Parts: sequence; C-alpha cells; structure tokens
Amino acid sequence: MFIPKRKTMVFLLGAILLLGQCSWLLAADEAGDAEALAKKLSNPVASLISVPIQYNYDENYGLADDGKKSFVNIQPVIPISLNEEWNAISRTIMPVISQKNIPSGSGSESGIGDIVPSVFFSPKEPTESGLIWGAGPVFLLPTASDELLGGEKWGIGPTGLALKQQGPWTFGFLANHIWSFAGKDSRSDVNATFLQPFLSFTTKTATTFGLNTESTYNWSSETWSVPLNISVSQILKFGKQLVSIGGGVRYWADSPDAGAEDVGYRFVVTFLFPK
Repeated sequence: MFIPKRKTMVFLLGAILLLGQCSWLLAADEAGDAEALAKKLSNPVASLISVPIQYNYDENYGLADDGKKSFVNIQPVIPISLNEEWNAISRTIMPVISQKNIPSGSGSESGIGDIVPSVFFSPKEPTESGLIWGAGPVFLLPTASDELLGGEKWGIGPTGLALKQQGPWTFGFLANHIWSFAGKDSRSDVNATFLQPFLSFTTKTATTFGLNTESTYNWSSETWSVPLNISVSQILKFGKQLVSIGGGVRYWADSPDAGAEDVGYRFVVTFLFPK
C-alpha cells in the first residue's frame, strides 16, 4: 500500500490550498452553493449523503518502534428522514488495513478490520440558540479478516455530538463509549471512550481548515491515545460529480507504550451527493 513521505504530504497540502484560490474551478453561481456544502460537510449530522475514503499512515508502533500501519477508512454517511422534525444519520467506518510488526516481530498482515457503525437521531432544525445535536447507538462488529487486525469482540454503546455553526466557523464535540459483550474469551474486553472535539473554518471559495483530536481512553489498561490532527480540504467539481479533496498531518501527543508515535498523515477524497 502507498505510504506518503513528508515532502509528498507537504506538496499535497500546498496543492489543496492552491486549488482553493482558483475560483474558476467552480462557476460563479456555484461558489455560494459550494461554500454551504463545505459547511455541511463539517457537520456530522447534516442532511448530506457522502462517501469519504480516508487514507491514514502511522509508524513507530511497538516497544522497538519498528511497527508501521496504513489503512483506508471507507465511511459512508446516509441521512434518513424519519418525519418532518427528525433525521436518522447512519455513519459507518470500515477499515482496510496493511500493517507490519504490530506487535513487534509479527510480520505483515493486510485485510479488513473491525467495522464500527453508528446511528445519530437528530432534529432537522437547530435549537433557538443555534445548537445542532444528535445521539444514538454505536456498534463494534468483529469483521476483521485476521486476528491481528481486530479485537474479535462484539461491542455496543452510546454516541452523541453537539455543535454550532457561526459564520465561517464550525465547532463542536463528538463522543462515544463502547463496551464488549461477546466474542473470544481469550481476547481483551473492550471498554473504551472516544472523544473528538473539532473546530473548522470555511472560506468563500469552499476551502475548509480543520483542527481536532480523535482521542481514545482505554479504561481496562488506563491508557490514552491522543492524536492532534490539522487538515485542509477543498470542494471541486469533476463533470457533474462534487468531490472534497483534503489532507493533513497529525502529532501523537500521547499513546500507549506500544502505540504510534511522532507524526502521521491523512489524505481524504469524499464523494458528495447533495439532494
């Protein structure tokens, strides 16, 4: 699987920024629509069908720092109108993983990881104060094609988010907690909290700058994984298809002894299907 070097990622980020300055990529009468669409994309419970394909790369796993991992998250988002007041938003994460020496000395594996679907029930309109929110269940499915690519446990728990959009700014917080309730007895139980505060700024040319963490606290081992992500994305139009292209870097502020360290990378292509 392709692994980007740091110079390659700097080039990609620069190219995305350049695209954001090229107003000719979208017709003049489409620029406002693209800006609104970019802001919808920053809202996890917006009424917008999207299919993000997200490539990630991290390294320095294991006590010997010799582990590497690259994975593609396929993350379809499908909103369903329940009635005049409520939507149900289905968000699913299916990872396709390629890794080496995780744990140290284990060699290479590749395949599908555990799938994590969630459903948010969200009001169609913000509250009087402008708050947008959603809540529902999250699931862990033991779909990994190799025992080293997943936890071999079934899990379930609550998930929820709250956010506000003011002018070009979007800021909010998403969280979930998963407990395992079945699976192989020989594997560790799952008892983990995921926390994702996020902040983004969208320009008139539909360029979005983002900052977030995707932190996980493992209550069983009492350890944190805290990656700090910085990203930039741009909405483009190829023929009739609207696409968001983005990339970013992350710094591992904290991780378990055998977790990833230093700097990781991300590249995302999101296919958009506005109604």
